Amino acid sequence: MLVVDISEIQAAFDDVFDQAIVFHGFVDYMRDYDLFVYATADPRTGVAPEHLRYRFKYCVRAVITSALPPEIWKRSLDPLLVHHAQGRDLDGYVWGVRWQALYPGMKLVRDSVDAKRWSHDLGFEFYEASIETNGHNLSLVFADLVVDRVETGHAPFVVSDTGPDFKVALP
Repeated sequence: MLVVDISEIQAAFDDVFDQAIVFHGFVDYMRDYDLFVYATADPRTGVAPEHLRYRFKYCVRAVITSALPPEIWKRSLDPLLVHHAQGRDLDGYVWGVRWQALYPGMKLVRDSVDAKRWSHDLGFEFYEASIETNGHNLSLVFADLVVDRVETGHAPFVVSDTGPDFKVALP
């Protein structure tokens, strides 16, 4: 699905309100930013859970900050907290659950100075998304959004046996 205007982008954001972010980061070619969501419905609806990829295309800015206050961070440094089974009974943020609640959710930032500047400089529309979770807050400036379903086994990055080709001319 290709989302092209503000109302469609906000509707796509609203579709996953209070769901689970399971991974996010720049794609391997480092222009677009992916946010993977595990979306579920009330089991009584019969709607099966699914993994969705929100691809923020032409992402010119990605800022990620902690949503946890310093006093929670201080209690969340134990290495056991990155393993759910080992950390679930400890006093601290259990990183090992491997997901973050998408709450209060995603919204478009109206009148974003950065989005306006990029729109002016590149000659097409840019938007700013504010994404809040219980673990991290994200701010992304992007030009388009593609939402698609991701199948089981998808890997956003795979380590290969080769490295970067440094012979490529750099700008």
